[in-house]
Amino acid sequence: MKTNTGKDNTEECSDTIVGAGLRKPDWLKIKLPRGFKASQVVGCLNGRNLNTICSSGMCPNRGECWSNGTATFMIGGDICTRNCKFCNVKTGRPNAIDKTEIDGIIKTIKELSLSHVVITSVDRDDLPDYGSSHWQDLVMQLKKECEGLTMELLVPDFQGKTQFLDPIITLQPEVISHNLETVERLTPHIRSVATYQGSLNVIRHIAASGIRSKSGIMLGLGEKRDEILKTMDDLLEAGCEVMTIGQYLQPTKQHYPVREYIHPDVYAEYGEIGRQKGFRHIESHPLVRSSYHAERHVL
Repeated sequence: MKTNTGKDNTEECSDTIVGAGLRKPDWLKIKLPRGFKASQVVGCLNGRNLNTICSSGMCPNRGECWSNGTATFMIGGDICTRNCKFCNVKTGRPNAIDKTEIDGIIKTIKELSLSHVVITSVDRDDLPDYGSSHWQDLVMQLKKECEGLTMELLVPDFQGKTQFLDPIITLQPEVISHNLETVERLTPHIRSVATYQGSLNVIRHIAASGIRSKSGIMLGLGEKRDEILKTMDDLLEAGCEVMTIGQYLQPTKQHYPVREYIHPDVYAEYGEIGRQKGFRHIESHPLVRSSYHAERHVL
């Protein structure tokens, strides 16, 4: 695999890359949010105290997405009950569910004239239903208030208890996504609760319902080529139709270190392999994240 030989561009977005002593390559330059549309998106989010994974997860595409008038909403608050080694979302004891965020999301969708949204959440292992009822309330309200809106739901694993996933499936969103995050060998090192097989079972359950299923992994954590290809096969066997592959970026020095910056040509190769293997859609590039070009995945 090709690795980093580029100059250091940390100043482009110093809050996003740490890199365990590796120099950040040129292909990881990040566009910062700018322009009227980006300002409008940020104004809506801040004015209604809404959370997005764009900010909480330090997504490298937030400049592009906000400039295009889109964002990935994060429900259930901004504090996660898990402490995964790759994730920048705050961890700890969450606050009570704030039902007003549903109204805020609906108003923002209407104000920005969005036709497709991606919604994710923090893990809420503190709740008896792991946040399932809040997901249900949101989707029902979106279907009622936002005619013609398509949606992708990036759901947690609900600790593998599909009885909390089924009511969300019944509401028939266009896409339901759940990320594997990494290959099987590395899963115990970077995920605090979720397991590789457990996540595959979530994806398998979604796919069996007939709803389009989607998942994503990060590269640069120390995985090997044969492990990546096996992960593709495992996802396809589970019925996954859409896959995203992107570069892991270490949020802080306390997070899991980047082992390798992988060249865009390698991502392009994995994308072609994935298409040949049978994925309906595959997005593979260093800056790809699970919601990148999500509107294409409903087609």
